[in-house]
Amino acid sequence: MRRYETTYILRPNLGEEQFSEIIERTNKIIKGDGGAIINLERWGNKKLAFEIKKESFGQYVYFDYAAPGSTVHEMERIFRIDDRVLRFLTVKLADAIDEATIASETERAVATAAAKTAKAAEANRPDAENDVETDEEFTDVD
Repeated sequence: MRRYETTYILRPNLGEEQFSEIIERTNKIIKGDGGAIINLERWGNKKLAFEIKKESFGQYVYFDYAAPGSTVHEMERIFRIDDRVLRFLTVKLADAIDEATIASETERAVATAAAKTAKAAEANRPDAENDVETDEEFTDVD
């Protein structure tokens, strides 16, 4: 198996149901061929640099996975057929990856996601503005 990362852009007006359906279909293709998802991130709705198929915004999805080359060909074939997919890009990260590396990279991705979630929750606390730390020392001037 090889390690790949794919980023694809979906139409912004899709409902959560269609959005999840496309992601699940992609996951099934990878797992059906014996591959493994290492990391999956929904980057959300972002403004495009230029219009694609008359859309100025797009829903971005990124995932890192290990799979045979035939899986990538099948996934990209389906992306080309589906009108809901605006663009996609697949990059090969490594020629070979073993099960131990997949497990360790998956754990690292989960830990990173948990840290991001905790940091976002901390930033959204209502009393978070009172936690400001300063390095300044105050002195009285006579």
